[in-house]
This record gives sequence, C-alpha cells and structure tokens, in this order.
Amino acid sequence: IAPEAQGKGIGGALLQALGRLVDPNRLGELFVVKDMINRFVVTVDNLPRTKLPLRTLPTLSVPGKFLVIDKGIGKAEIAPDNYRRYARYVAFFAALDSRKIAAVYFHFYPLIQQTYQDLGYKSAYFNDRLITVIDDLLAAPDVTDPVPLLQPSVLYQYADPQLEALSSGQKIMIRIGHDNAAKVKAKLRELRE
Repeated sequence: IAPEAQGKGIGGALLQALGRLVDPNRLGELFVVKDMINRFVVTVDNLPRTKLPLRTLPTLSVPGKFLVIDKGIGKAEIAPDNYRRYARYVAFFAALDSRKIAAVYFHFYPLIQQTYQDLGYKSAYFNDRLITVIDDLLAAPDVTDPVPLLQPSVLYQYADPQLEALSSGQKIMIRIGHDNAAKVKAKLRELRE
C-alpha cells in the first residue's frame, strides 16, 4: 500500500485493521484504499439498483478487457476465459475469515453509518441496506454457459431481457461466471449469518 494511503486517522486505522486480516499488499493490488469506507457504502447502496457508479467502486479495475465469442452482427457470448479475470478477487473474498471481517465491520460501523446518513439516508440503517444487498446477490440466477449477449452500441448487454433487467449486482454475479458466483454466494451466506 502506498505510503500516502497509510495515513493516520480513520482511514489509516481501517487499513491497519484490514492489514491484520489479509496481506496488506493484496489490499493495494485489488482495492482503491483511498476513501475506502465511502466507496464501500456508495457501492453497497447501489448494487441492487440498475446502475452502478464505476468511479466510486472500492475495487481496482479487473485487468484485461471483457472477453467474448463473436457470433456475428452484434451478437456474442461471454467467453469462458473471461471468468478467469475475476479469479484473484473471488479467491481473496472467499479466503476472508467471516468472523474477523465482521468484527472489523462492526468496529467501524459508526463511521459507516455516518457515511450512509451523509448520502441522505438520515433515518435508515446501513446494516439493513447491507442485508438487502446480500439477499439480492444471493438471489442472482445461476446462469451457465453460454451467456448470449447483444451489442447494440459500444457496450454489451445480455440478450435475455430478464437478465438485462436484473440489478447491477446480479449482473456482476453473472459476468464473473457460474463457478466464481457460487464461491461468492457461499461467502455471502457466511457473512449474512
């Protein structure tokens, strides 16, 4: 983690707490450590919505470009090799000690709650929102290959209108692939408990 990201105060305390749970270098390889709590809160709040603001994601961009199998004239499928791009993130998440990460969450919850209230949710509890998001992600359909896509413009979208209408979080669960999604769901179930 870059020295400027290891500053004192809440951000530094959070990084120190997380650094006791995981290799601190891995945090800097996978996550944007600046404004981590704000990024976490904004992302969690938006996962069950149809749009996810990419500029506030707590994770660094997944390396490489989105891999597809071209089926001609604006049609494609997600390439199975695409799922490997997410393997480091999924392995990191799956390896977390659920009890220890929950302890860090509860320790920093007052700041997390304040950050949520600062977004305009004066009488709501972030933990309620987090449970809603976990439930939404767990409800993501188990989609196996092939996953047909359309490319009406620059970006791809799911060819199945029911998949395209899913929340941004559920779409991510499909984009990372069936096997990765199963690992993420297993960890989410642990964390929810």
